[in-house]
Amino acid sequence: MTASRPEPRPLAVPSGRLSRLARFGGLASGIAGNVALNGARQIAQGRRPVMSDLILTPANVARLAEQLAQMRGAAMKVGQLLSMDAGEMLPPELADILGRLRAEAHYMPPPQLRSVLTAAWGADWHRRFRTFNVRPIAAASIGQVHRAVTREGEDLAVKVQYPGVRRSIDSDVDNVAALMRLSGLVPKGLDLGAMLDEAKRQLHEEADYEREGRCLSRFAALLGGDARFRVPDLHVRFTTRDVLAMGHVGGGPVEDLASAPQAERDRVTALLIGLMFRELFEFRLMQTDPNFANYRHDAETGQVVLLDFGATREVSADLSEGYRGLLRAGLAGDAAATRRAVFDMGFISDAVPEDIRSLMLEMLEISMEPLRARWFDFGGTDVAMRLRDLGMAIGERREIHHLPPVETFYIQRKFGGMYLLASRLRARVAIRELIEPHL
Repeated sequence: MTASRPEPRPLAVPSGRLSRLARFGGLASGIAGNVALNGARQIAQGRRPVMSDLILTPANVARLAEQLAQMRGAAMKVGQLLSMDAGEMLPPELADILGRLRAEAHYMPPPQLRSVLTAAWGADWHRRFRTFNVRPIAAASIGQVHRAVTREGEDLAVKVQYPGVRRSIDSDVDNVAALMRLSGLVPKGLDLGAMLDEAKRQLHEEADYEREGRCLSRFAALLGGDARFRVPDLHVRFTTRDVLAMGHVGGGPVEDLASAPQAERDRVTALLIGLMFRELFEFRLMQTDPNFANYRHDAETGQVVLLDFGATREVSADLSEGYRGLLRAGLAGDAAATRRAVFDMGFISDAVPEDIRSLMLEMLEISMEPLRARWFDFGGTDVAMRLRDLGMAIGERREIHHLPPVETFYIQRKFGGMYLLASRLRARVAIRELIEPHL
C-alpha cells in the first residue's frame, strides 16, 4: 500500500497538558478497540492472536501518525525519529505510514500564530514589517517558518514555535514511550530511562531558539571561508526563545536533485558526507538531525544551503577519538582492532550473547563496505537490505537488554540519514578519500 501525502491545513496545536493527555488517551483507546476487534476475528478463525501483530496494523499505525501530526511538538518529533531510525526494520506498509510524519505538518491558524507573536514581540509587532505572510512556507514538529520583510527591507525567514511545546516535552516523550511499550516494539525488561532522559534533554535544547541561533552563528563562522556552503544570517533583534529570525535563503529541496545529472548528484552528496566527517573530527560540533528538509541546493551558485541547527551537539574529544579508532580499524580490515573498538565505545558488552555479538559485528563489517570502496555506488547496492535482515534477526531476540551509549545515538542517526539521502540521489562517492584526512 502507498500512504498518500496529507494535505497541510490550519489546525490549532493543543497546548494544554490536559488536552494533550486526552489526545493520548483517545489514541490508546482507539488502538485498544482495534486490537480487541482484530483479536476476536482471529480467534473466530481458529488462530492464536499475537499482541504485537494486533497492535502494529496499518490501521493503528495510521491512527498513530495522524494523531501525532495533529499534536505536533515532542510527540510528533519522536514519531519522526522512529520512522527514520526504525523505518528499515518495520514492514514496508507501516514504515510508509509513519513516513507521513516527515512530510509537511499541519500549521497554526492565523489567530493562534498572532497570539504567539504578540507574546514574543509585543502587541504592535506588525508595525515592524512591510509584509508578514501568515501562511507558512514550511511546517514541522516543533515550529513553522514564515516569510517576512522588515520595514528596512530585510527578507527574513521567521521560525515560530508552537505554543505549549516546551512544557509538554517531558510528558509527550513519556506517553510516546508508553505507546511503544504497549506496541511490543520495546523488549520487556529493557531500561529506556537513559535514552528517554537524553531525548528530553535534546528536545528541550531544540525548543530553545536563542540557543539554536547561537549554533547557527557558530556554523556560519566555521564555514565562513567555504563558498560551497551557505548558512543563513541570524537576526538577533527578532530572535527570542520562541521565535528565530534568519535571512531568507533560496534554493530547492536537496532531494529534487534525484533528477539532476549524475555529476551534480555525486558532488552534492560528497559535500554533505565530507561535512559530516568534518563535524565529527574537526569541528567536534555536529548538526545531528539528518531530515532532508534541512538541506537545500541553490542551482544558480551550486551552493549547499544548511538549515535548522536546533539539534546541534558538541562531540567530546573521547567520542571523536573513539570513532576515529573504529574507522581506522574498519578501513584497515583489522577484525581484532574493530572488535576492541566497539567494546571500548560500549556498542557491545559482555551482556550480549556471543551469537548476537557475531551478528552485530557482521552488521558493522557490512557498514564498512561503502567506506572501503574506491567509489561506492549508493544506487546499486544491497547494503541497506542486508543490514535490515541482520537487524530484524537481532530484534527477534527479545531477551537482549543492552543499549549503546546514548551520546552515540545521534551520531549514528546522522550517519544513517546521510546514507538514506545518498541512496535517494543514487550518488557515487569516493568516501574513503573523504575520511582518510581525518584518520
